[in-house]
Amino acid sequence: MSPTELHHHRFVQAALASSDDCIKIIGLDGSLQYMTDGGRRVMEVDDLDAIKGCPWPDFWRNEGNHAAVAAIEAARQGRESRFTGYADTAKGTRRFWDVKVSPIFAEDGSVESILSVSRDITAIKNFETEQELLRSELSHRIKNILALVQSLANQTLRNDSDMATSRTAFLERLHALSHAQDLFISRNQVSTTLLHLVESVISTQDPGRVDVSGPDVHLSSKSSIAFALTLHELMTNAVKYGALSNGEGQVEISWSVAPEESGPELRFQWREHGGPVVVEPTRKGFGSRMIEKALVGYINGQASISYEPTGLVVQVRAPLSALLAL
Repeated sequence: MSPTELHHHRFVQAALASSDDCIKIIGLDGSLQYMTDGGRRVMEVDDLDAIKGCPWPDFWRNEGNHAAVAAIEAARQGRESRFTGYADTAKGTRRFWDVKVSPIFAEDGSVESILSVSRDITAIKNFETEQELLRSELSHRIKNILALVQSLANQTLRNDSDMATSRTAFLERLHALSHAQDLFISRNQVSTTLLHLVESVISTQDPGRVDVSGPDVHLSSKSSIAFALTLHELMTNAVKYGALSNGEGQVEISWSVAPEESGPELRFQWREHGGPVVVEPTRKGFGSRMIEKALVGYINGQASISYEPTGLVVQVRAPLSALLAL
C-alpha cells in the first residue's frame, strides 16, 4: 500500500470511527456482518461478535421491521431505499432512527452486499411528538375558550337590560377570561394551582378582608378558566352587593381534599359575612348559572348556593381527576 493509499485508508477509518451514524454491512440474507466503531458506540454494543450474524430486520419494531425487510429486498434488486423507525440499542435503550439502505455492487455489476446507514434522530422525534401534544392542547384550549365566550355573550345579552350595561359586563368577563388564560401562557404550562388562581382574582382587594386557605390543588386549563370566571363573578358580586360592599364585611375562601371511594375529592367553599343582609334573588343571575352549569359541567362536580342572611355561601365538590382533565 502506497503512502497516499495508507493516508487515505487512515482518513476513512478515522472518519468512520468519529461518525455518530451507525454504519453497517449486511449480507444478502439480511444478516449483520460488520459495524463501524462509531456505530457500536451509538448502538451501545460492547461485543460485536455477540450480535454478528443476527438477522438485521429483527432489531426493528412493528412497522420498522416490515420496512427493514422491504429495504433488504430492494437492495438485493439494486435499489436504494429509506425509512424511519424504532430500534433498541444492545443495552435496551429505545431510539428512533432515520435509515438509508443501499446495495454494494461487485465489479461485474451484481449486488454482493448491502450498506445500511442509521442516524439517531430520537431528539427530533421527541420534539415532533411534543409539538403534536402542544397543538392538541392548544386545540382543546381554543375550543373551550370559544365555548365559554359564546356562553358569556348569550347569558350577558339575554339578561342585561340595555346595551351599555351589557357591553360593560361582557368586557369585564372577557377580561377575567383573558387573565385566567395568561396564567398558563406566562408560566408556560398546561396546569396551574387553585391557590395561584384565587390569589390572582383577589389581588385587587384589601388582603385583610379576604381570608384564603387550602392545599396545593392543580387545575387543567379547562377547569381553571371555568373557576376563574366563577371567582370573578363571586368577587364582583361581593364588591357591588355583598360582604365587600361596606367597610366591615369579609370573604373566606377555603378548600380541602377529602378521600372518597371513587378517589380524592376537592371541597371548595366561598363564605361571606359582615355585609348587608342577604335576600335570595327572584331570578338567577349570571354568576349562579356559571356555577350551576359551566363550572359544574367542566369539573364533573356538584355545587350549592345558599343565600344565608349573614352572607352568601357557595360550596363546590369535584373529583381531583376531573380537575386535571383537558
